[in-house]
Amino acid sequence: MKVGIFDPYLDDLGGGEKYMMTLAQCLSGENDVSVFWDRREDLDELLKRFTIDLSKVKITKNIFALGFIDKLKESRKYDAIIVLSDGSLPFLFSKKTFLHIQQPLKNIEKSRIKLSRISGVFYNSLYTKNYNGKNLPVKSSVIYPPVSLYPFSKNKENIILHVGRFRIKNVTGIDDFKKQFVMVKAFKDMVDNGFKGWKLVMAVSIREGDLEKFEEVKNSVKGYPVDFIVNSSNDDLGKIYSKAKIYWHASGFGENLEENPHFAEHFGISTVEAMSAGAVPVVINAGGQKEIVKEGETGFLWDTLEQLKSKTLKLAKDPKLLLKISKNSSEFAKTFGKERFCREVNELIK
Repeated sequence: MKVGIFDPYLDDLGGGEKYMMTLAQCLSGENDVSVFWDRREDLDELLKRFTIDLSKVKITKNIFALGFIDKLKESRKYDAIIVLSDGSLPFLFSKKTFLHIQQPLKNIEKSRIKLSRISGVFYNSLYTKNYNGKNLPVKSSVIYPPVSLYPFSKNKENIILHVGRFRIKNVTGIDDFKKQFVMVKAFKDMVDNGFKGWKLVMAVSIREGDLEKFEEVKNSVKGYPVDFIVNSSNDDLGKIYSKAKIYWHASGFGENLEENPHFAEHFGISTVEAMSAGAVPVVINAGGQKEIVKEGETGFLWDTLEQLKSKTLKLAKDPKLLLKISKNSSEFAKTFGKERFCREVNELIK
């Protein structure tokens, strides 16, 4: 089959782009796959960050940058086209058109004519599907992201780990999407109340525009056992995942998720990565995290910062419990591997 793939955010270098380009890699084994994009350098930058093999994938002109008629003519050449949607609906003449949605979208185009051309919609989580599905009356499914799985490790240190991009959403203060500042403050409170022998490691990726605010977060932890790892490679992440005993995530904390559902984690790739290496997740009870963590079996969920701290202390004080859940979480993480993802995306376009 001749397959085209379009991700309008390809130069963002985020988890969504990893999803779409891994999808391209998976489909290229048995199909003639093209990615619609005009700047090869963006793809090169993406491949530096993520381990993805696009050697069998063609990079072709972006048909979505063409005029309406030319776009339709070009789309007719494809058996299937897969589009990552920002809420708009593509109108194409490919034999099949699939829409992928990765986050709750407040505004989804409601064109019956365009909907009639959509063969199916697939989401990255039930959280995303449940929010958007009511506005898209089209056959749909969930294909969880392909997660890099790391070897289970028993050789661990007293480390609480968080992995995520540091990005400010409120320029007037330190209000970051991933709530890293909240987690840092929670850990400092624990240390102030006698929590000893553990350190917090924040592995973050940062862009130039957020560096100034990030320095404020770093300065706030002077004198506390908090380390920052910035813009690390996959190999470096694997090493720190193998050392960590506990994993924290807080996206969506303090937010009105009814009004702003996109502030919660849509799935939680880093949580699964940590679990695969045996780090026990203690993560917020919101968004896609609830689909990953089974309370008391593969980790713990929390609604308040007091719960975050108390459940963390429970694990820190009970090595047998920590090891038991560590093994459970590592085994469960295997269900989110790349092999499963490739199988499901190939089944999608048949």
